[in-house]
Amino acid sequence: MKGATGMRRARDVQAAGDRVEALIGELGALADDGARARAEELVRVLVELYGAGLERVVEIVTEREAADVLRALVDDDLIRDLLVLHDLHPLTTGERVRAALDEVRPFLGLHEGGVELLGVDGDGVVRLRLEGTCNGCPSSRITVTQAIERAIAEAAPEVSRVDVDGVAAEPAGPLLQIGRRAPGPCPVPEGAAP
Repeated sequence: MKGATGMRRARDVQAAGDRVEALIGELGALADDGARARAEELVRVLVELYGAGLERVVEIVTEREAADVLRALVDDDLIRDLLVLHDLHPLTTGERVRAALDEVRPFLGLHEGGVELLGVDGDGVVRLRLEGTCNGCPSSRITVTQAIERAIAEAAPEVSRVDVDGVAAEPAGPLLQIGRRAPGPCPVPEGAAP
């Protein structure tokens, strides 16, 4: 499910996780160590319970060979993020990154460029290489940041970082600005050799 509602739900998962962390932090500041440990255990037990329920849903859908239902679950931003959270998504991180890059390729093609997935490591770092005119282009940084990284983050929120070979480095210093010469006498002495 894409669009505003889907994006809101995806943010809601992140916001809910952030809120749980904040509440646990507040409980830790207000309560003794035992109360904080119980609060953390309560959250862990609830997450495990909901994760087990979601795992059972995926098992039932898979057992019934209901590929259309599984596709609908995976395409829903909220459910997709929960499947990732509980390590239940039917596609690997690499497969989801590859699919995200396939969605971005038409945009890169407009710039006569492309992108190659070099790998995803165990720490969630995605390595890419830009191809064609995107490679080394100063606007590559913008292309990567705005299009590729956003697509990867939506498809695989567990990715911790995206490293890109071929992204042009920022200029070392300010560009020299050449302007018109100030009015007045010519600064080159007469008779100087060209």
